[in-house]
Amino acid sequence: MDGIEYIGLVASSLATIAYLPQVVKTWRTRSANDFSLSTLLLLEAGSSLWIYYGLLRGAPAIWIGNGVTLALAGFILLVKMESVLFAGRVRKNCGA
Repeated sequence: MDGIEYIGLVASSLATIAYLPQVVKTWRTRSANDFSLSTLLLLEAGSSLWIYYGLLRGAPAIWIGNGVTLALAGFILLVKMESVLFAGRVRKNCGA
């Protein structure tokens, strides 16, 4: 690994860590209502493609960072989906 790859690892780490406060907030509140479902789905798709690209290029800074981002955003997406599905059940039970 060369010096440029280390810069990539630091950049990737900082960009990934940026999601951590939101994941903690989502964990504590068990709510992801402020997130757009389409944004989360696009983020997951984009991160998946970046992982694939990083693996093909042999660039750990790309695939590691995006792997962690995929997991963090995936958690928020799961909470969001739980909320969407639960809200649908509540509406049906309330007769709305």
